[in-house]
Amino acid sequence: MVGSAKSLARNILGPRSGTHLLLYLFLIGASLVMLFPFMWMLSSSFKPDKEIFEFPIQWIPQNLHPENYVRVWNTIHYGRLLFNTSFLTVMITALQILTCTLAGYAFAKIPFPENRIVFLCYLATLMVPFQVVMIPQFTIIRLLGLMNSHWAIILIQAFSPFGVFMMRQFFLNIPIELSEAARIDGLNELGIYARIILPLSKPAIASLAIFTSVFVWNDFLTPLIYLNTAAKWTIQLGLRSMFAEYTADYGGVMAGAVLAILPVLVVFLLLQRFFIEGIAMSGIKG
Repeated sequence: MVGSAKSLARNILGPRSGTHLLLYLFLIGASLVMLFPFMWMLSSSFKPDKEIFEFPIQWIPQNLHPENYVRVWNTIHYGRLLFNTSFLTVMITALQILTCTLAGYAFAKIPFPENRIVFLCYLATLMVPFQVVMIPQFTIIRLLGLMNSHWAIILIQAFSPFGVFMMRQFFLNIPIELSEAARIDGLNELGIYARIILPLSKPAIASLAIFTSVFVWNDFLTPLIYLNTAAKWTIQLGLRSMFAEYTADYGGVMAGAVLAILPVLVVFLLLQRFFIEGIAMSGIKG
């Protein structure tokens, strides 16, 4: 009877059930570890400053303080910061989708002399740290008269070597026969790009949109360099202004951080069904 029960369990669970169980337990544990700072931030956003750093942590405050959200909204003019950050994110994401898909299509589908060498040189710019090009970029932006302007950030971040690489890798997986058939039917390269390649590239475009929007939304250093007026600040600069030399409004900062995460979460939820597919297909062929 015992032997038959063990045999039945093996048939139901499968020979690798133990490995899968350990893998699931590990993933659950890792997820909890990653969620810990976010849960602490959400809990702290409803606490006064004196209760935020209490130990052990009181995850559900006895007295909720939603006035933290009202204070951060009014103190740093959060609505204006939200508009500025949204404007930069939408503009830069749209431009990167345009420039990266065009360049990726050229590198993947248009044969021209030294295609691979040019692409490798372009890709090598990924290895250059931002701190190296920061001063030359600043000098160019100042000479163009774009200091203290959102267009300075848009101009700098309108191109992405990583985005070009990802789109090229995805385009390489689209059969070349589709492009050749379109050329026979009389379509030019721009028509092939717009009417054939782009409609087949929604997963990769969604992945690029997520990467770009999250990066721009969370960017602190670039706005810090080019934006001097508080009216043009982004959310990250506005939250940083709540830290004085000797004091800090931690409750307000936590509330502002929670509000800053919500738009990113919405974007990811809307595009998540394309995200994994786009990442997987972008790395199949090199």
